[in-house]
Amino acid sequence: MRPALVLIITSIVVATSVAASAAVPSTAAQPFALGSLSAPIFILSGGGYGHGVGLNQYGARGLALANRGYSDILSFYYPGTAIAKSPTTKVRVLVAEARPQVNVGSTAPFTVTEISGVVTQIPAGEITLKRDLAIVLDGTKTPLVGPLTFAPGRGSTLTLDGKGYRGVLQMTPVKTALQVINIVGLDAYLLGVVPGEMPKEWPAAALQAQAVAARSYTLASLVKNRPFDVYSDTRSQVYYGVSYESPSTTAAVKATRGQILTYGGKVATTFYYSSSGGRTASSEDVFGIVTPYLQAKDDPWDVLSPYHQWPVKTFTAATLAQAFGLSGPVVDVATVQTPSGRPLTVTLVKQSGARVELRAADVRARLGLRSTAFRLGVLRIGRPGPPALPGTAVAVTGLAREVDVPMLEKLAQNGLWIPAVKLKPADDGSFSVIVKPKVTATYRLTAAGQIGPAVTITVAPEVPEVAA
Repeated sequence: MRPALVLIITSIVVATSVAASAAVPSTAAQPFALGSLSAPIFILSGGGYGHGVGLNQYGARGLALANRGYSDILSFYYPGTAIAKSPTTKVRVLVAEARPQVNVGSTAPFTVTEISGVVTQIPAGEITLKRDLAIVLDGTKTPLVGPLTFAPGRGSTLTLDGKGYRGVLQMTPVKTALQVINIVGLDAYLLGVVPGEMPKEWPAAALQAQAVAARSYTLASLVKNRPFDVYSDTRSQVYYGVSYESPSTTAAVKATRGQILTYGGKVATTFYYSSSGGRTASSEDVFGIVTPYLQAKDDPWDVLSPYHQWPVKTFTAATLAQAFGLSGPVVDVATVQTPSGRPLTVTLVKQSGARVELRAADVRARLGLRSTAFRLGVLRIGRPGPPALPGTAVAVTGLAREVDVPMLEKLAQNGLWIPAVKLKPADDGSFSVIVKPKVTATYRLTAAGQIGPAVTITVAPEVPEVAA
């Protein structure tokens, strides 16, 4: 980690005569102690929403609006992959776990099949089951031997606690509760996934790309050593069932029926998320897995995303410390970046010199950020040196790290701030520029319109030469 920089302001005085140099105090450059530096201003900027690996959904929308087809979208976000036919036609979805009781129903007559193969007809309506798997028909309680498989009548669907599902529902007692698995066709499953992952009003090509990505992700992420293949929540993909289906997303699933992405003959792990902020992340940087088709790249198609760039926030030394629950003010930050250009770790330097290192994910959680595509920059400037003569060169040094368009501005006599010097900081963020104020003047640091600390340079009147 880089140590906190010691920032200075020095005056360079060119003496025009022995008498003049004797009349003005020495202005030789002297470093200021850490305590004499101005308080820092921290600037938080960034963009995106989600982990940043794979398909950017807002980017897919942007590509679709540019008349690109779904195969073009998939090629952009998963380069090197190929479209193939799915080897799987059905999937087992865990839709209920550890329920004390469930209600199963249908608007049409349906059936339940016991493990022995015995089939029982159930009239339209709803029945309640508990762990004992007994059902009540015509006022008579009949115990059944599970696992039980409920199937809808022709042209209808089943409901579980009022939520509709295609396919069949398999019910198994687990300890003191019930586990319910929805066995459904892969594409029928996607009918309840795609509308929950992407707005149904979006262009068809974007919805089709989402359908292929969701289908591929399902097969690449099957749960192992369990009686089901996928969860119905964010542990796999959110599965909303029949009630969330819409004509546009259903059409997208049907238009891409059975299509998946493969790489090297294997199903591609097609991660996706909401918005990249202008650059995707690699799977290695985010998940620790090297994947050739999940590498970081610039993503100009994200520009229409409402999360493309976040509103910039500023922190003082005290408010940044408060945000992280630290006891003392923060005087500097240092960031280690991944090859993707996103932070890996952020080190906060306290006024005491103590350092607190945080993972980017921890910073995201603590500050409530939508992604780890953020920058935590700092603006800092040294306190003034001794008074200078009018028009002499004064070196203003400071720090403008991880910020955009850093500028030194001057306070004009009319009370307005005007650009004075456009800064070009070194790799570590340090800068040094020359100003030549004729009268006492105040300067401040800014970055992309965000206001940083200010400093006033005192200009002493010239002392007339005394005749010998």
